[in-house]
Amino acid sequence: MSGKAPVKPLNILYGVDDKPPPVMTLVLAIQHVLLLTGNFIFPVLIVQSVQGPGEVTQGMISMSMIAGGVAAIIQALNKGPVGSGYLVTEGGSEPYLPAAFLAVQTGGYPLLFGMTMVAGVFQAFISRIIKRIRFLFPPEVTGVVVFMVGASIVPVAVRLFLGVDGMAAPVITPPGLIVGIITFAVIVGTNIWGRGNLQQYCMIIGIIAGYILSYFFGFFTPDNFAQLRQSPWLDLPNVGYLGWSFDIRILVPFLIAAVCASLKCVGDLTTCQKINDANWKRPEMNNISKGILAEAVKTVFGALTGGLAHTTSSSNIGLSLATGATSRVIAYVTGGLMILMAFFPKMAAFFAVMPQPVMGASLIFCITFMLLSGIQIILSRMIDTRKTIVIGTAIAFGISVDMMPGLYSNLPAALQPLFSSSLTVATLTVLILNLIFRIGIAQKKTIQLFPGEENNKKIFDFMETQGGAWAARREVVLRAAAAMNEFIESAASLELSAEPIAMEVVFDEFNLDINISYCGILMEFPQIRPGEQDLLADENAFIKLSGYLMRHYADRIKSEYKDGRCFIQFHFDH
Repeated sequence: MSGKAPVKPLNILYGVDDKPPPVMTLVLAIQHVLLLTGNFIFPVLIVQSVQGPGEVTQGMISMSMIAGGVAAIIQALNKGPVGSGYLVTEGGSEPYLPAAFLAVQTGGYPLLFGMTMVAGVFQAFISRIIKRIRFLFPPEVTGVVVFMVGASIVPVAVRLFLGVDGMAAPVITPPGLIVGIITFAVIVGTNIWGRGNLQQYCMIIGIIAGYILSYFFGFFTPDNFAQLRQSPWLDLPNVGYLGWSFDIRILVPFLIAAVCASLKCVGDLTTCQKINDANWKRPEMNNISKGILAEAVKTVFGALTGGLAHTTSSSNIGLSLATGATSRVIAYVTGGLMILMAFFPKMAAFFAVMPQPVMGASLIFCITFMLLSGIQIILSRMIDTRKTIVIGTAIAFGISVDMMPGLYSNLPAALQPLFSSSLTVATLTVLILNLIFRIGIAQKKTIQLFPGEENNKKIFDFMETQGGAWAARREVVLRAAAAMNEFIESAASLELSAEPIAMEVVFDEFNLDINISYCGILMEFPQIRPGEQDLLADENAFIKLSGYLMRHYADRIKSEYKDGRCFIQFHFDH
């Protein structure tokens, strides 16, 4: 991490640089491991999509454990070019799931791992240029991608949840529906009404309840029990399925998955920065770049060893905040425990035989957070007509893939991979439309105002329009508008100028500046409030008082008198 040293917030007991007592560290690490176990459903889903044997599922789970453990350790490194230095574990595979299904059904496990390796290399490239291409990923783009990560898994999750049997003529099976509903109810109930750490364990509690129900409803076959009995307690992971191949026809879905994973990583690391620094203002991109590179290294390592690609776990970051413990030491112990678990095959086998309704209930629970996270990211900025069209069009074309299967089947073979999943279509659409609709949007805009006129509505309408076009943060735009309005009213009441006052608004992703120029008396902005005696003795004291009050709006103010004109800049951190 770079820049000024972070200030530990009051609600954080063990900060990122602190070292909790050994026993406390172990307990906190075990909690993180328990929360991560719900993500073992992703290897199960991929293997079951091709009716693969349980041995492959066990091996993939074990190797994903090792890769996830390595990722937690690498991500926590705070020196060198790799690692954000935060407690950030690797959890779900949602962004990679559509591409993974396509790869394993097209060319088996070797194609899955080969293309995953390519995605990891591409993500490493993204980490090197993320600061330069940030303009490609404004909040409306990031929010759509996060939303569609969840939406793209809805068809699979709902089918599993409802206990649907068969693809051509789906039929809901009552036992499967009952198991799915009760499992989901236990997860949600524990999360909402559970006390203490029960909320953090809601996923694993729901899965256990689902297993018990599945036993009574006959979802476990003799083969499942045999697989559990035959799995040893201690053994090396099975990697007999491991191999690598490449198919350029499905390259684009994996590249898009890498972009989606990178965007999710940006969001999660930004959250880590914010919860670990009471003075946080904006994302620190050097730190984020190293964090994305750490995830890329883990993705390549996982593909080389037979583990799945994972993304940063938002739920585990929430657990860190809930427990008030964000120490990177916890990440080291969590990673070690994950690696150790990989050598206990019976545990992997337990998840390999997970019944479909239980998987569906767990997936839907995860999806709800992904969908709402995407919406929150989109609504975190002001939205105008252009942004509305970009967002709505991307989502509409994205969900069309799942709503109308086969809709794009008549496209040329070379274009088929681009329309293979709703996530791919939505991401490409939002990226292209965002670039197109940026045309004609000026990064600076000027408004002329006459002191003494009714300027309040002019200012706020002007800033509302520009804030929407720039997708700026609403609270920053409102503060800027209030500062502009306060200045023009002061200019009239204090008779600073009898001529029009030019206000130029300049915006980029990090800054919003109001550059004011006029002929007349220079407004002063003292650091100390003028007292009663000053108001009586100094004829310019009221100008100083007004300037002092304006300091509450802006983060920084500069003023100077040059060549017969007054120049003032209100700066707002964005």
